[in-house]
Amino acid sequence: MKNQRLFLRGLLAGLMTGLGLLWAGMSTEAGLGDRLSQRMLDARVERDARAMLTRGRESFRNDTFGDESFWSGRLRLHEAIAGEANGGVGPGVSPATALAVGLKVDAEALPDALKAKIARGEVDLQSPATTIALLSLDAVVGVKGTVGEDGRLEAVGITCAACHSTVDDSFAPGIGRRLDGWANRDLNVGAIIGLAPDLTAFTSHLGADEATVRQVLASWGPGKFDAALLLDGKAFRPDGKSGATLIPPAYGLAGVNLHTSTGWGSVTHWNAFVANLEMNGKGNFYDPRLDDPVKFPLAARSRMGHVRTDDDRVTPALADLQFYQLALAAPRPPEGSFDEAAAGRGEVLFAGKADCARCHVAPIYTDPGWNMHRADEIGIDDFQSSRAPDDAYRTTPLRGLWAHQKGGFYHDGRFATLDDVVNHYDMFFRLDLAENEKRDLVEFLKSL
Repeated sequence: MKNQRLFLRGLLAGLMTGLGLLWAGMSTEAGLGDRLSQRMLDARVERDARAMLTRGRESFRNDTFGDESFWSGRLRLHEAIAGEANGGVGPGVSPATALAVGLKVDAEALPDALKAKIARGEVDLQSPATTIALLSLDAVVGVKGTVGEDGRLEAVGITCAACHSTVDDSFAPGIGRRLDGWANRDLNVGAIIGLAPDLTAFTSHLGADEATVRQVLASWGPGKFDAALLLDGKAFRPDGKSGATLIPPAYGLAGVNLHTSTGWGSVTHWNAFVANLEMNGKGNFYDPRLDDPVKFPLAARSRMGHVRTDDDRVTPALADLQFYQLALAAPRPPEGSFDEAAAGRGEVLFAGKADCARCHVAPIYTDPGWNMHRADEIGIDDFQSSRAPDDAYRTTPLRGLWAHQKGGFYHDGRFATLDDVVNHYDMFFRLDLAENEKRDLVEFLKSL
């Protein structure tokens, strides 16, 4: 009996040990499985993110959303670009003219042999036929041309990149590698639209004659565009200056609540707004705020806040476009472009005596949350803010300021330099900054 009991005890102990080892093994396998599962989930997120970036970049650079039906179908802009000698009308648009109105050429889309010829001066940059050739190569940033087998330009459309990309001039002025998200402050949108042979789309909507419309378009100048003109018809400020505002950069918007200088909405709202109402692409758009007949008489009359189509090419692109734009970080200032010691002192002033950080909160350098202020809070007029739903101005995110100094600062470029901006706030808020303190603040702003 004693031996039997010892045998049973040994057998039980063995079973317990075996079960323990089995449980430990199962736990280890479960833990390994959990880790593998988490890795697979993380990898899927990363794959999805890369795919969205790829699609968003493609859309930002190349998607016209079918707006050729407006730019060519109604304005007949392609005919003006081609010129009479190439089946269009008028003198046509040569590469020299295109560069003069701020259009850019993607050097990476040019064959090496063509670049060599351009460098040797063997390409006629005064010929509209050369422009058509560049369009056939898909080399004009933000402009998509449809060229037939006979070499004739059949249609043109525009993309987000027309206004919100430029090039680094690495090959020649206006020709280089793309810089997505950078404001094209050379682009003369009004002059380009003014080339169109048929402006009845504007004259009928605005209730103005062609001469007046062309005068308004000519008043914008390089780097400016009046997105509110078709909403309220206010072409000029009370002081007689153009109602157009500066083309903003599309980088550095991650963490920033609102996209534009007068709010309106997020990145994706503004993309839908512009793609449908300004680019005249094919899509759906809803914003009942445009039904206000006092603030937006033209938009209310035309039901611009209620755009519907069965051929929606805008909405499917919005998520990827937003993802790509939020991934566009503000460019860092070039080495040696600012005084580092002065910038360090300026940073202390920014957070202290100058009190800039009250609204421009690091590291996004705008208000976290609702980043809007009334005109009287910042010491300027309310003309432009009154053309937007909230009657306020957005706290500008400051990163990358150095890259969009051309054209001035604030929504309309009213301050030519950063020194002017600092002087304005010094006077308005009675900061009593010494001249050396102002200089230090400017150096800090240039360093962001």
